[in-house]
Amino acid sequence: MNPPHIMGLAERRFVTAAEKVDFVSPWTLEEWLCRSDVVPNKELMMVRANMAPGFCHPFHTHPTREELIYVLSGRVEQWVGREHRVLGPGEMAFIPKGEVHGAYNPFAEPLVFLAILSPSQAAEPELVDVSKEEPWVSLRPQLGLEACRP
Repeated sequence: MNPPHIMGLAERRFVTAAEKVDFVSPWTLEEWLCRSDVVPNKELMMVRANMAPGFCHPFHTHPTREELIYVLSGRVEQWVGREHRVLGPGEMAFIPKGEVHGAYNPFAEPLVFLAILSPSQAAEPELVDVSKEEPWVSLRPQLGLEACRP
C-alpha cells in the first residue's frame, strides 16, 4: 500500500482541500468533494456550492438523479416544484428525481450549501434547464421576486 502522501485515486478515502476539484459555473464556485475524478465513488456525488449574493441556479431538473440541498451558511430561497422555502444553516431540501427546482440567493450574505446527488453514474442528460419555459419563467416575477444573475 502507498504512503498517504502518494495515495492513488482508487485508494483515496479522505479528501483534503488540495485534492478537491474546483469549477466555476455560471451560478457558483463548485468544490467537488465526491465524484469519479476525486474518489472511487459508486453511488454518490457531493459538491460544496458557494453562491454570491444576487446569484441563482435557476429552475432546472435532473431527470436521472435525486438530490439533497443542505445549507451550511447563509440563506437560500429554495424551490422544489412550485413550492419554495427560505432555508438557513442546518436545513435541507429533498429533490426527487426529475423534479424541477432552483436555488436563489436574493440575500446580502454569501450562501454555502452541499448538494448530494445519486446515482453518480446516471444516464444523460444530467441537467435540463427549464428556466426560460412556462410556468417557471413567470413563477418568481408573479410573486414580486427579483431577477438574479446569471
